[in-house]
Amino acid sequence: MQKKILEIEDIKQLIPQRYPFLMIDRVIEACPEKVVAIKNVSMTEHFFEGHFPDLKVMPGALMIEAMAQAGIVLYKQKYQNANLLYLVSVKSRFFNPAYPGDQLRIEVLPLKMFSKMGLFKAEITVADKRIAQAEIAFGSQDAKAA
Repeated sequence: MQKKILEIEDIKQLIPQRYPFLMIDRVIEACPEKVVAIKNVSMTEHFFEGHFPDLKVMPGALMIEAMAQAGIVLYKQKYQNANLLYLVSVKSRFFNPAYPGDQLRIEVLPLKMFSKMGLFKAEITVADKRIAQAEIAFGSQDAKAA
């Protein structure tokens, strides 16, 4: 299967999030079996104004959001539909903080994928150092009603 590279405009065609909540900058590998996305953590991120003023650390919740957005890209590699996907559950662990200047490498792999819901595992690394990992479940509104 051919692996695709997706630039920001391609990503915006696949996921509904927009600035300042778009948490992935580029996808360097995309196929139904795996997605690898990049998030460049910049000192100019709005969240650094309050998290934390004296020691800038990327919030863990935003790292989870970055993994979830990469998971949507993974889902869209197999199911090219207009389903709006919602977060259902997250099981996560954090190992190291992410700081301004870091480049997050977000790798997501499917565990179970269906047309209206799915489960995937994700890992964030910075320079081959593990930062976070998660198992994330999502579903479309139709899946929740069923």
